[in-house]
Amino acid sequence: NRPAFEAKLSSAQSISDDTFVKVQFDSEVYDTNDAYDNSTNYRFTVPTGFAGKYLVYCTLQLAGDGGNLDILDTGLRIYKNGSSVLWNSFAADDNSTADRNVNIAISTVLDLNESDYLEIYGLVNSISGTQSITGDSSSQKRSYFGAYKIGA
Repeated sequence: NRPAFEAKLSSAQSISDDTFVKVQFDSEVYDTNDAYDNSTNYRFTVPTGFAGKYLVYCTLQLAGDGGNLDILDTGLRIYKNGSSVLWNSFAADDNSTADRNVNIAISTVLDLNESDYLEIYGLVNSISGTQSITGDSSSQKRSYFGAYKIGA
């Protein structure tokens, strides 16, 4: 099942309210074919000779402003070659049921050609305060992105 990679967010990434922002997964867990860029474009690019079907997955922990229960809705999108191809979302019913931290996940199988690239975008819409995508803690991954080839 190669190529394969997984990258994670090593520390929190601040984001603008109610705007999809590219997630900057900056720490590689593994990368069998050196196909994930963890410092410039934060994307996986299919290497030459490796077109096929890929299982793609991502989990984000999205956070509102610390002690306030202020997240109204969140979103997670997989982009292929600069266009959204799949998204997932979570929305609170109303302000009284807003959350402070939301975990959102997505997985799919995509047909990818040589030089196709994948990126992840996340969104937090909150009542007030600051928004972020949560990075690692000392004992667990919180936000991560990976893919591996499963067939021709």
